[in-house]
Amino acid sequence: MKGGTGLLGQAGPARATGTRPAAARRAAPKAQRRSMRAEPDRIGILGGTFDPPHVGHLWLAALAADSLGLRRVLFMPAAQPPHKRRRGMSSITERLLMTRLAITGNPRFELSTLEVGRPGPSYTIDSVEELRRTHGDARLYLLMAADSLAQIDEWREPDRLLSLIEWAVGPRPGSELPRASVLRERFGAAARRIHLLEGPSLDLSATAIRHRVAAGQTIRYLVPHAVEELILEKGLYRRAARSRDPTGGLE
Repeated sequence: MKGGTGLLGQAGPARATGTRPAAARRAAPKAQRRSMRAEPDRIGILGGTFDPPHVGHLWLAALAADSLGLRRVLFMPAAQPPHKRRRGMSSITERLLMTRLAITGNPRFELSTLEVGRPGPSYTIDSVEELRRTHGDARLYLLMAADSLAQIDEWREPDRLLSLIEWAVGPRPGSELPRASVLRERFGAAARRIHLLEGPSLDLSATAIRHRVAAGQTIRYLVPHAVEELILEKGLYRRAARSRDPTGGLE
């Protein structure tokens, strides 16, 4: 590299490209830290009965994480689901274990026991309020499939829920994703907090899996292998054929 004229007009060796004064170099780390703090963590929340957890749950979580750049997805089993009080539900201990087994191997998936120790029905609004207190700086997304969004007015305080947490809605066979105009008509300006995810939809439900087990049919590849082994080992769902969930959702 040839010499050049300095800032004061004196000839001298040119500085290496990218070299900055000492004061600028000292200031850079602070600016970088401010920039890093400006972008909060993005965390997805996937609640459900998880009886059992299956590839539909995992795919929805993976789709949302990929589409929205989520750093983590919390799988949050409901201790007492308010909309699905069926006979023969697996214990919360069994559902926690199955969920832990299902998400093992994906570093972005984590198990949350937030709803386990709370008495009474597991309402999403209560859990989100607590998550807001413990993850105050994070950008939170509630993950759901299109069929859940279609029934959202049956949830407790849906408008307040949307004010507390953004929604990420995945595709679901038999339940079309709503048009943006429909969401604006229902939720007004808050509709911009609802994110519609594009991707393949899986026609799979926990109800169908329980019925296959009860009928002695294979569930291989419908649930993670470790979950299948636990179901067979504990003899879960052997009498599930008489306790059908009418919603047929992901659970």
